[in-house]
Amino acid sequence: MENSTNTTTTSSPSNNNKKKSSWGLFKFSSSLLSSSSISSKFSIATASFLLFFLFLCTLVLTRWSDISTLAGNSVPFASSMFSKPYNAYPKRDQYLLNCTSSKMTLTCPANYPPPTTNLDSFTSNETCPEYFKWIHEDLSTWKEQGITKELVESLQDAAHFRLTIVNGTAYVKHYQKAFQTRDVFTLWGILQLLKLYPGRLPDLDLMFQCHDPSTVKKRTYRHGGAPPQFHYCGDDSSLDIVFPDWSFWGCVKPWVPFAKSLKDGNKLKEWSARENYAFWRGNLRTGHRKRLAYCNSIEKWGTQLVQQNWGKEIKAGFKNSDLSKQCVHKYKIYMEGNAWSVSEKYILACDSMTLRVNPIYYDFFTRSLIPMKHYWPVNRDNACKSIKFAVDWGNNNTQKAQEIGREGSKYIFDKIKMEHVYDYMFHVLNEYGKLFKYKPTVPEGSEELCSERFACSPPGLETKYKTEATVTRPSDRGPCVLPSAYERDTLQSIRDRNAKIKEVNSSYLELEK
Repeated sequence: MENSTNTTTTSSPSNNNKKKSSWGLFKFSSSLLSSSSISSKFSIATASFLLFFLFLCTLVLTRWSDISTLAGNSVPFASSMFSKPYNAYPKRDQYLLNCTSSKMTLTCPANYPPPTTNLDSFTSNETCPEYFKWIHEDLSTWKEQGITKELVESLQDAAHFRLTIVNGTAYVKHYQKAFQTRDVFTLWGILQLLKLYPGRLPDLDLMFQCHDPSTVKKRTYRHGGAPPQFHYCGDDSSLDIVFPDWSFWGCVKPWVPFAKSLKDGNKLKEWSARENYAFWRGNLRTGHRKRLAYCNSIEKWGTQLVQQNWGKEIKAGFKNSDLSKQCVHKYKIYMEGNAWSVSEKYILACDSMTLRVNPIYYDFFTRSLIPMKHYWPVNRDNACKSIKFAVDWGNNNTQKAQEIGREGSKYIFDKIKMEHVYDYMFHVLNEYGKLFKYKPTVPEGSEELCSERFACSPPGLETKYKTEATVTRPSDRGPCVLPSAYERDTLQSIRDRNAKIKEVNSSYLELEK
């Protein structure tokens, strides 16, 4: 529509022709009505009809001339209407927030969510990354027995919220407030998923827990009856269904712009010029990290630790802890706090060799990380010596150490793109929805979810992050193709391989004593 401005300020030949044609019709109609040849029996009704008919002709000719001008007289009107393929998304399907007033009581638009997209376009030739296979494992507990309403509702006392999707519309019922904005950004991410793939998920009903540790323990449900709880992490002793955490939409910064800043940050200092000791910054007062505090000596352990006051950083907008500017060490340490940490992807993305203190917990993508390829495993029970051993090894094998660092970053940037995050969400929810033994309905006390209720709020970091992480139009393809589940033997061999490498790492430490 760029040319529309020009047509109002200049007189093109087509405009002149348009005016002449309009004026000619007007003169012709006037001569007909004023001519003495009109008989006296020419009724007023007939004259009025003739005037109306001529007015329509003038209008059509005028609009045709406008369209021809905007199209450059090169594309016929009918052709321009259907110039896009049938499955393309017209401009009107783009999602625009309707925030008319920050003070008004917002309700969801009547046409929300958008209609489903063309089925023919809902395909993809891309196979999902290997870690998607773990979706089958996470849902295997309910594969035979299915999911009942009683199982879902048994989690009401433990869950932070209940999410129900009926006919493509999401509803939420809150039970307790989550820490900071974990629940808010998790729900925001789910809303974006529904806008990316509108109408594609089945009706479903789930409970979500936003605390750190996983809570549905296998030992409690040895004889069956385990409830299906969604959570950010899991471990070998639990049955929690793993789901992408809130930090992809808002924490330090949404993942899409933050991943770009991390890539740029990696270029600030060449690997060979980086500090040749291990670095870690965070809260040393949580969980097993208290043990890590004893390793804080560059001379003795090759390690520098910095205690982070996150309260101050949150108030300062993280200005003093820009992670994209911290990729200046050859080695970076990852260690869990109370459970898994959202910082793991930031650390792995730094091109530094990640010294990963053997974790208890996993999130949705870390189970496919390979020790000695994507990271160096560190003995949790002897962390200081294990870190020192890794640093000394890396300084004597710089090419191999750099390769491990680059492989870790490559995994993050290639396999944890935002489209992968949404596709993982889609597949885990879609497979979960196939297990239902009842038809989900909107629970009493639930409220409808829509972007306006979340994003139309006073300016601030939360609103800024939501805006940056907004899906603006439906996807022009379907999600990646979900790979089949691991065979039992393959699954066990993966676990045995990882355990063996960690044992070898511990054996090196024994030799050092």
